[in-house]
Amino acid sequence: MKIARHRKILELINKYEISTQEELAEKLIDSGFLVTQATVSRDIRELSLTKVNSAGGQRYAAVKTVERELNIKLLKILKEGYLSSDLAGNIVVIKTESGMAMAVAAALDAILWKEVVGTIAGDDTIFCAVRSNEEGLSLITKLSKLSTDEDI
Repeated sequence: MKIARHRKILELINKYEISTQEELAEKLIDSGFLVTQATVSRDIRELSLTKVNSAGGQRYAAVKTVERELNIKLLKILKEGYLSSDLAGNIVVIKTESGMAMAVAAALDAILWKEVVGTIAGDDTIFCAVRSNEEGLSLITKLSKLSTDEDI
């Protein structure tokens, strides 16, 4: 019953903008699940639901959904700003559209690719530290695939 209820909760929060435990409990009851506020509260904790901003205020969302949406946004920033890259020792030099280097560097840092140790950004150039030439080449390959719409 718990697994079915959890599945239903995820379905409901993806379908509706649910912002309170009471709203979620009502939707569950309407769906045939007899729940109390304490059960809903426990389910929210077990599912690691979080509140995110939405057009109408805040709503519940699954953390994995939030992470996926964030990654999509970060990859979009990378794709829009990235022009080219080259390896110089253990530094990948990344060229970006003018004014985009800081945003692209922040996206590289946030995505947590294993190759990226850290970044320093100017206006249209990023120095990205990597641990080895192999990791530098791997990063260049990922960036190149991203710019050509290939799967990373």
